[in-house]
Amino acid sequence: MINNSSKRVAIIGAGPSGLSQLMAFVTAEKNGAEIPELVCYEKQGDWGGLWNYTWRTGMDENSEPVHGSMYQYLWSNGPKECLEFADYPFDEHFGKPIPSFPPRAVLYDYITGRAQKNDLRKYIQFNTAVKWVSYDEASHKFQVVTECFDDNSTSFGDFDNVVVATGHFSTPNVPYFEGIESFPGRVMHAHDFRSADEFAGKDVLVVGGSYSAEDIALQCHKYGANSVTISYRTAAMDFKWPETMDERSLLTRIDGRTIHFSDDSSKEFDAVLLCTGYKHHFPFMEESLRLRCPNILYPEGLYKGVVWNDNPGVMYLSMQDQWYTFSHFDLMAWFARDVIMGTTELPDKAARTADIAAWRAREDALEDAYGMIDFQADHLRDLAQTTDYPSFDIDLTAKEFKQWKGHKSRDITTYRNEPFESPVTGTMAAVHHTTWLEAMDDSMEAFMAEK
Repeated sequence: MINNSSKRVAIIGAGPSGLSQLMAFVTAEKNGAEIPELVCYEKQGDWGGLWNYTWRTGMDENSEPVHGSMYQYLWSNGPKECLEFADYPFDEHFGKPIPSFPPRAVLYDYITGRAQKNDLRKYIQFNTAVKWVSYDEASHKFQVVTECFDDNSTSFGDFDNVVVATGHFSTPNVPYFEGIESFPGRVMHAHDFRSADEFAGKDVLVVGGSYSAEDIALQCHKYGANSVTISYRTAAMDFKWPETMDERSLLTRIDGRTIHFSDDSSKEFDAVLLCTGYKHHFPFMEESLRLRCPNILYPEGLYKGVVWNDNPGVMYLSMQDQWYTFSHFDLMAWFARDVIMGTTELPDKAARTADIAAWRAREDALEDAYGMIDFQADHLRDLAQTTDYPSFDIDLTAKEFKQWKGHKSRDITTYRNEPFESPVTGTMAAVHHTTWLEAMDDSMEAFMAEK
């Protein structure tokens, strides 16, 4: 029998994924299991990861790269019902049904509410950055080197397992475009975008073709940009945009304020916002432990999307391209916990490699967004069947994601006004008192008010 109380587990990051991992262990302990010693390192001064909003860009107060890519007026861009914690429904936290598309502050309150209720803070060392993780073949231990910013001290710790829960939306991918150095206006990556107010009355170019481009473009429109143009590389999003918004093929060069596109059109702009994605970037992991992958649904090298195949003592959480988020993180964390505690036995490496290859081949054959939704829903089901995570209606969430896609196709400015049913409680969401396009105050107080 495994003596889990003698094991030590390092968890890197106290955002949603890291908190899910802590929650998984605490749940096992409440159910009578002996759990390992848990040490969670968080380089920020508080928990929440990306949801811990900061005004800072570039470097933080500790001369570390700013982790957060959160902006002031962000609202959920998917139904909250499709990310709901199965063990902590929205109804329980707020005491009543709330609308399906909450703003940033409301979701932050929900995430941290579960953490507070379960006293997860006691496991977290804040203002502490992980600088290096290596593996010792002789001792079969991981050495974790950390720096505490409170007293500028460096520490070395030995662990039996390491869980990387840093997310992958913090290191921006910044392409170069010919002549960009000549552009006299504002140029920034979405990572540094904080408020759409800055672009009121301006002609804005958004470069990108995915969710951040879609949402930041709409933010700028909502808060008064004169015009918003979206430049895509592969394919247009092709929504029914408001009349002051349009899409054009990829920009080819910049000549002062004039920007030229591959369809031979051109236009003058005041600002360029690069919504060009993020890199999976783990410089603190030694090479043999370091995940390198594009933003895909099933990263190469991760068994069940979680366990580092070359060294199963390492787990990576939430490294997938995401349709599902919080509930997916939970299921990955529950699976990682069971592997670490020995209640789930891993097959040999050859079998793990074959399993990864089968999932990868299936992903490569996907043809559209609906197939991607079903693929990731099946990943949730695959994880759920081996853990004691509370059941919830995964079929309903997949159905609701597809409905949400339809609402966006119908009108990109009104999809956030729609209510959805909880897969946990069966409760139908409330309808917000103000349409998203008219809700200029995104505070929790304004959102939760009844009018």
